[in-house]
Amino acid sequence: MSAPDVLSGPDGPDGPDGTGAPESRPGAGRRPRHPWLRPRRPWPCPWPRPRRRAARGGGATEPPVRHRVITVSLLTVAAVYFLTPVYWLAVSSTKSSSDLFGTFGFWFHDPHPLDSLHRVLSHDDGVYVRWFANSLMYAGAGALAATLLSAAAGYALATFRFPGREGIFNVILAGVLIPGTALALPLYLLFSEIGLADTYWAVLIPSAVSPFGVYLCRIYAAAAVPGSLLEAARIDGAGEARIFCTLGLRLMTPALVTVFLFQFVHIWNNFFLPLVMLSDSDLYPVQLGLTSWQGYADRQPELYQYTVGGAFLSVLPLMVLMGVLQRYWRTGLTEGSVKA
Repeated sequence: MSAPDVLSGPDGPDGPDGTGAPESRPGAGRRPRHPWLRPRRPWPCPWPRPRRRAARGGGATEPPVRHRVITVSLLTVAAVYFLTPVYWLAVSSTKSSSDLFGTFGFWFHDPHPLDSLHRVLSHDDGVYVRWFANSLMYAGAGALAATLLSAAAGYALATFRFPGREGIFNVILAGVLIPGTALALPLYLLFSEIGLADTYWAVLIPSAVSPFGVYLCRIYAAAAVPGSLLEAARIDGAGEARIFCTLGLRLMTPALVTVFLFQFVHIWNNFFLPLVMLSDSDLYPVQLGLTSWQGYADRQPELYQYTVGGAFLSVLPLMVLMGVLQRYWRTGLTEGSVKA
């Protein structure tokens, strides 16, 4: 039997009546399949079938519950560890000197927070207010100057090519490794020679230098400031100073916020440099002033309570600054994560 006879129906290739209509029975007019064209069964695998990946554009799958529980537990432990001293300061600042040592430290006892605050601020003709203002001036002006200098230096090292660029950057990196306590005495001798010791400038000028800020700004500018954008601005006739002020600083905002906050916290908590540079108590920052109160607390026991209350007040600016500036970090972390 030839191939056409196999493929056609019993009464011809077009059906039983020659009109082209197939038979009413199922499978009539279809080409029979050969045995070797049957679908093969899947090969039995000893391992389980992998999970189906998430569809494109549907978002990432959520992590397992145990991972989330572990993460939240670790973050909770870290938060308790860091917030416990602040809680102790908040409770102890409402107590008198006798209650500070005679009652449980982590709970209130006859609290009068406003009276305690008033006593701290009015002691010795309000010297704490002056110390607090000095700290704000040292930290604010020093951090702002350090941020601008670091931004300019990091931007120049990242966008311009000149001889000795890597050597200068390596010297700046070496400055990160030198501790500030090792430079305090040489700086005091230098400022004494030029007549700036025991002045505001003795603390402000060293605070305006941040090698770590230069390093961070250089790395961030190399990644966040595209060269094509700078070339387009130069073609449009913009000068280098205008490009840096209008484009560079705006694109480097997350790095600048980080440098400002790090330098502000460093200057605010700096104790050794003001101790070496300053001898006039009116120029003291709040940390050095609280230490002087604690030194006289043996003869004046109420100074213990003033020291604790002043320490609690000194924490508040850092908390406010962290809460205000953290949104810029979130903006910087999510930049470029979604395609336009």
